[in-house]
Amino acid sequence: MNIGIISDTHDNVAAIERATEIFAEEGVELVVHCGDFVAPLMVDYFDEFELHGVLGNNDGDVANLRAAFDSLGGESELHGRFASLEFDGLSFAVLHGEHLEEVEAIAAGETYDFVCYGHHHERELSEEGRTTVLNPGAHVLAADEDRTVAVVDTRTESVQFRSVLE
Repeated sequence: MNIGIISDTHDNVAAIERATEIFAEEGVELVVHCGDFVAPLMVDYFDEFELHGVLGNNDGDVANLRAAFDSLGGESELHGRFASLEFDGLSFAVLHGEHLEEVEAIAAGETYDFVCYGHHHERELSEEGRTTVLNPGAHVLAADEDRTVAVVDTRTESVQFRSVLE
């Protein structure tokens, strides 16, 4: 299964539209959003996918974000500030990650196969023991090389970054 990972969309409709095109091209079945949707209306752009999200520091309208997720139906869910998810036998910790120390501590525990976070507007792919640490990039206030999304292939446990500027 291919899983799309995205973060910090901050109401950037053009980037969200390009990201969902990329996800469709890559055969993504579900998307994990690491927070900072900002407006609840942004959730609707992911209606072709099962969507799992966490709250970021700029997601203030929690009630309407939850309602937007509920309207997607299926297994889509807004998980609050942290999500512990499993797909195809792989475990994912998902958080917005305002404090890198928290991200590092979760990764160092080696409890999860992947720790996915956002907030810092810089993409990252690193290993901490058995855990892959992944920041997919951002879509505002980011350098061009960080205007990316990530696709995780659960069969090979590989990660590919794709630019939304292509």
